[in-house]
Parts: sequence; structure tokens; C-alpha cells
Amino acid sequence: MLYALSKSLGSEEGFADVKASLTSPLAKFIAWGLLSSLLYHLVAGVRHLIMDTGVGETLEGGKLGSKIVIAISVVLIVLAGVWIW
Repeated sequence: MLYALSKSLGSEEGFADVKASLTSPLAKFIAWGLLSSLLYHLVAGVRHLIMDTGVGETLEGGKLGSKIVIAISVVLIVLAGVWIW
């Protein structure tokens, strides 16, 4: 992704090349996969920040928190897929 950014900022031809290559289904799938992992990591990180305040530290709270993280992550990942495709 950093190479693509560098190439796209280098010249108009580079921008056109990067734009053409990122419209392929494989590139969109890879971008969706990277974004999906980042979204899950973000939601799980927020859960841990909430747990640092003392909320959800019990076994039942941990189980509920993990289910909420998965549900929110699935919704965000689907929305990211709609946005990318």
C-alpha cells in the first residue's frame, strides 16, 4: 500500500496505473481483508479499554463482551465490504 501511495503521488501516469490496478477484484479483496483485520482489532481494543475501567471483568462479562465484539465487528466488516465493492 505504501508503494502504491508513492507511485500514485509520483506522476499522473503512476496515479492512473495505481487506480487501474486497485479496481481489480483481487486488489479489492486484499484491501477488504486488511481493513477487516484492522476493524476487528479496533473493536477488540475498545473492549479492552472498557475492561480497564473495571466493566466486564467477570467470566460472564468477558463472554458477553466477546460476543458483542464479534457482532459489532461483523457489522463493520460487512459495511466495509459494501464500501469497497
